[in-house]
Amino acid sequence: MTSDFSLSRILASLPPGSQPLVQALRKSARAAGSHLYLVGGPVRDLLLERPIRDLDLLVVPGTETIRIARAAAPEEARIVEYGRFGTLRIETTDLALDLAGARSETYSRPGALPTVEPGSLEEDLLRRDFSANALAIALDSSGGKSALPVVDVCGGLADLRAGNLRVLHPRSFHDDPTRILRAARLAPRLGFKLARATRSALRDALRDGAMGAVSGDRLRRELEKLFADASLGLDPSLALRNLDHWHVLGALEPGFEWPKAAVAPIRRLGRAIADPQWRQNRNRPWVSGLAVWLAPLRPALRRRVLQRFAVRGEAADRIANFARERDRLLGGLAKARGRGAVDALLGGIHEESLLALFASSQPLVRGRVLRWAAEDRARRAPLSGEDLVAMGLEGPSVGKVLARIRIAHLDGAIANREEAAALAVEWVRRRGANPQPRRKK
Repeated sequence: MTSDFSLSRILASLPPGSQPLVQALRKSARAAGSHLYLVGGPVRDLLLERPIRDLDLLVVPGTETIRIARAAAPEEARIVEYGRFGTLRIETTDLALDLAGARSETYSRPGALPTVEPGSLEEDLLRRDFSANALAIALDSSGGKSALPVVDVCGGLADLRAGNLRVLHPRSFHDDPTRILRAARLAPRLGFKLARATRSALRDALRDGAMGAVSGDRLRRELEKLFADASLGLDPSLALRNLDHWHVLGALEPGFEWPKAAVAPIRRLGRAIADPQWRQNRNRPWVSGLAVWLAPLRPALRRRVLQRFAVRGEAADRIANFARERDRLLGGLAKARGRGAVDALLGGIHEESLLALFASSQPLVRGRVLRWAAEDRARRAPLSGEDLVAMGLEGPSVGKVLARIRIAHLDGAIANREEAAALAVEWVRRRGANPQPRRKK
């Protein structure tokens, strides 16, 4: 690990397209008499020579943060302020960048959201979750080649070298128990282990019931990040295994666990989330993830877990009912003869359930699901409902004939409009009707 980085090297390591905005923020901060720092995860990843995916910048002092952002942001950018926390996000069509003023935090009670006040650089670093994220590099240097020092107030560099994930004080998990879920994600992501004192702090927080003070919404947001990390090629089962081994799941809801039956499907799900073929299914990968994860659990426990994570509405219903729907579809897909039969089973399935079904399938059925998703569901039959109405069909017969035509088309039994029309006439006549073309008025 090297810590010898020049400004030009840092700028070259930032996400593509972000350099002009960062340069504009440097200039704007100087004009306001402030200092601009790269801070947290980007510094950690830079030191570990990993790609920087998210940009976090810090303004010290932070009193002019919004003015600095407005002066630097391009006209088309959107600035989203989070006033309570002294942070904001600059969003363009190509990138998003988080900018914050240096601040200190205090907690009125365990699990509560922090009370935020302006603070120094050191105070801002010391309020962070882990030492590996409590690092900063000043971006004020006007020279492009001189080395910029890393600001390290709590031994983060040593922990990076040792591969340790360490909280900054013994009550860290009491103050913010969601840091436990972040540790479960970050440890496998970095290939780190929990430091001994951090393991003790985690056990103490669980013993004292700290997780009970965290709202379901905050817990769910951490789970959303856990499954979203799969798009980076990370295996979500590793984070879930950590939560199970650390006895976090049972602390969230009695009886909650990481069932062995979900391990392989969750791993497949993680690979699918990262696969470009499933890009359209990535809107809410956590819904697919929870569906697969909770499917082996008892229905009553499944519902309680969903309530604990504040999952409501159609997403909750889809997750709760997935196990039954999965069994029905997998049984039908295993027996399906022809692509039309597969289409009849999968037509209308929600994207999130489709991804969960794919992850839960054995190889033969998985291939059928993937082929349908990639090829067959987008294919259009040679005739439409309007065509059938023009032929004289009406009422329920239209839907039935359309379904028949689609199955025959996918199975290769018909190839064009003429063959589809002949099939429609034959089907209706067998049922005693006599379709006649409607005259145009």
